Amino acid sequence: MRIIHTADWHLGKSLKNVPLIDEQDYILNGDFMKIVDDIKPDAVIIAGDVYDRSIPSIEAIDLFDEIITKLNERKLPILCIAGNHDSASRLNFARKLLTAAEFFITTRPQGEPVTLVLQDKIGDVYFSLIPFFAPDELRGAFDVDTDERLTADEVNKIYIDAARKKIPQGKRSVAVAHLFVTGGVSSDSERKFVGAVENVDVKNFAAYNYTALGHLHKPQNMHDKFEGNGNVVRYSGSIYKYSTSEVEHDKGVTFVELNDKGGVYLEHLPLTPRRDLRVIKGKIAELCKRPPTDDFIHAIIEDKRDLIFAADKLRESSCPNLLSIEFLNVNLLGDDFSDKLNVRQNVKPIEQFADFYEYSTNEELPPDYYDAMEKLIDELER
Repeated sequence: MRIIHTADWHLGKSLKNVPLIDEQDYILNGDFMKIVDDIKPDAVIIAGDVYDRSIPSIEAIDLFDEIITKLNERKLPILCIAGNHDSASRLNFARKLLTAAEFFITTRPQGEPVTLVLQDKIGDVYFSLIPFFAPDELRGAFDVDTDERLTADEVNKIYIDAARKKIPQGKRSVAVAHLFVTGGVSSDSERKFVGAVENVDVKNFAAYNYTALGHLHKPQNMHDKFEGNGNVVRYSGSIYKYSTSEVEHDKGVTFVELNDKGGVYLEHLPLTPRRDLRVIKGKIAELCKRPPTDDFIHAIIEDKRDLIFAADKLRESSCPNLLSIEFLNVNLLGDDFSDKLNVRQNVKPIEQFADFYEYSTNEELPPDYYDAMEKLIDELER
């Protein structure tokens, strides 16, 4: 069986207040659909976080509708679960009607975990759809005999054990889940869980030939923790770089092929964006001389002086899509720094400013800056 595993589309997301819907459209209607047409899979998995918000924008809904329609026109079963960014009730709209078109979506835990059976030339493959859910949500679906709050690991073990009971011994099986597996590498753009209570042990999925995960944006394998078990657990990662912590990620989808024995072949298939997200570093004059780029840029500025209008200079020269700027040699805390700054008493305001400048830059206030600031303070005091 040939499967395309994807996750974390986050349709409708913005980065530094810049909407990314056009970039998501370019990727999904471009490389993603080309991969689908080239691979001709038996199924497509979307492992949660279809949308970036619980109330998605009209543009995000329209794009999802367009892609799902194109997949359906190719007679492809689509297996989709809700992630922690999705609204379970909204994503669940028309679920029964869509099932008839082989768009299988699961958004909430159920007393009978959703199990689908798809066939290939060899026989049956069982799919367990395990949506994201908070630990307390399981009480509504299962008779949990404890008043204590359960961890994500405990509730997912209960749910997975129930799902496994619906899979005959020896049959090939795939789990689809959206959660944080202990030991995974996270990114800044993911919605953080507090502490370790939301961590799930990868060993819960040991009985599945392949586990298609969503939530972590970096493509990564997790099955190395099985200690000899040959089954595979993987995050496909997000389709686009959604934070500067992801600039080194190789975004894409995962092609999965199950053989007759349940053995798994994996291949990472890259998605090339129209505009990449990159971080550049250097002095303003050097960065302004770089060849112009349409990529989204986060600039780290090494200058210690002449920082005014740095963003404008970059946008007017080499970085028209500058998203954000960071001053490497300026230490501005924005909060109460008086315990770190030795504030001298009974001195002129210009001397206090000089102290602050030295604290912020680790350099003395240059004479020309001193004269200009002293003149400005004198004018303000008149």
